Amino acid sequence: MLLTDLKLTSEYLNLDEIFYHKVNPNPLKDPQLVSFNKKAADLIGLKHQEANSQTFVDFVNGSNIIPDSTPYAMCYAGHQFGFYVPRLGDGRAINLGAIKGWHLQLKGAGQTRYSRSGDGRAVLRSSIREYLMSEAMYGLGIPTTRALAIISSEQQVIRAQWEKSSIVLRMSPSWIRFGSFEYFYYKDDHDKIEQLADFVINESYPHLKGDPDAYLKMFEEIVISTAKLMAQWQAIGFNHGVMNTDNMSIASITIDYGPYAFLDDYDFNYICNHTDREGRYSFGNQPKIGEWNLAQLMQALSPIIDSDRMTPMLMRYHKIFQTTYLSLLKNKLGLYSDYDDTKLVSELFELLQNQPIDYTYFFRTLSHYQGDRDALLKLVMMKKPLARWLDIYDERLELEFLPPKERNSKMLQTNPKYVLKNYMLQDAIDEANSGDYSLVDALLNIAQHPFDEHPEFEHYAGATPDEYKNLKLSCSS
Repeated sequence: MLLTDLKLTSEYLNLDEIFYHKVNPNPLKDPQLVSFNKKAADLIGLKHQEANSQTFVDFVNGSNIIPDSTPYAMCYAGHQFGFYVPRLGDGRAINLGAIKGWHLQLKGAGQTRYSRSGDGRAVLRSSIREYLMSEAMYGLGIPTTRALAIISSEQQVIRAQWEKSSIVLRMSPSWIRFGSFEYFYYKDDHDKIEQLADFVINESYPHLKGDPDAYLKMFEEIVISTAKLMAQWQAIGFNHGVMNTDNMSIASITIDYGPYAFLDDYDFNYICNHTDREGRYSFGNQPKIGEWNLAQLMQALSPIIDSDRMTPMLMRYHKIFQTTYLSLLKNKLGLYSDYDDTKLVSELFELLQNQPIDYTYFFRTLSHYQGDRDALLKLVMMKKPLARWLDIYDERLELEFLPPKERNSKMLQTNPKYVLKNYMLQDAIDEANSGDYSLVDALLNIAQHPFDEHPEFEHYAGATPDEYKNLKLSCSS
């Protein structure tokens, strides 16, 4: 369909006005298109040629509000670094409405009632990072928001320095957060908790409508899917960086990409957010934080669901996470037979932790393994520990039913050749700041096809260069 045929709905506005703030975007001056995502356009049925029109750029800029669209910002609260903040909300994001189950949102479109001291803007740097990483997670099969387009402007905003402003058009099946429920729990407004739960069930868990235990089953599904999402993050080596309860999706998808990172060398204790001095949101701590955040959601839901009934469900979280995580790791190792491989896996990760080994490159190299160890041993300084582990791995492979070539083929579709590491993103950001957006589009294609060969970008497929390893970023990233 054409942009003029786009019909957006805003069911969220049927809730009481305390849930939102109607506000029009504040457009950027002289915007230009940075990148357009055809795969995201297909999700809402938008024709690709629309990206070539000024009306589309104006749509992303918020200066072209299409009929039936009522822009608004959402209200929520949240625990930030463990401390409750009573009101947060969309401080720089404005919702346009939904189509085909996707809610369209402009991030960086100006101030709202919830901006506090913020300017409501996003910089080109952070917009490129969110745009590309949401598509990278999609390419890896991990539940995530999506992104349709980015625009930029010469209009400057101040962060650590003056930077180009930008807007990214994000898409999500839901923008409701754990903190959305916390807001009304701490205001002791229990009727609103029930209203919001009904909305969430209708939007994200429609199969539960009419069930007398719908609220309880909703919580159960959130626990299960959040545990599985955390397992996917850990298996692929993704560090979110800011797992506040306002950044946790009630639909159990990855949202709000800020100071994230894919692991360079494997490090269980890696911290990608330089604001996180105590390592609350370190890579290895993410599963525990997922459980902690679910406990806060359980408390927020307690006025409408008996806590004694929710507690056993929350207690299942750890087992669901562990079972899913081990299954994912067995797939990465090409182990498909039903054997207990816990010890083999733990010994591998002890080995990875004790010397610098690029996480993604190690598993991709292992995906080609058929007994010749040279390529793997070249990855490490201390070769004996890896050689000893490979002895055990070889014995385990003898128990597998798949022939080596078929096992390798499956592993190559499990272990990506490319993940978007921070130094790669910085290359694209540097070029974009100079007006060249070609690398943004190239990385978009790599992000959406991470298991494929991209000969022109082979230099991005190896271990991260030493000078770029373990970068830390700020929340403004």
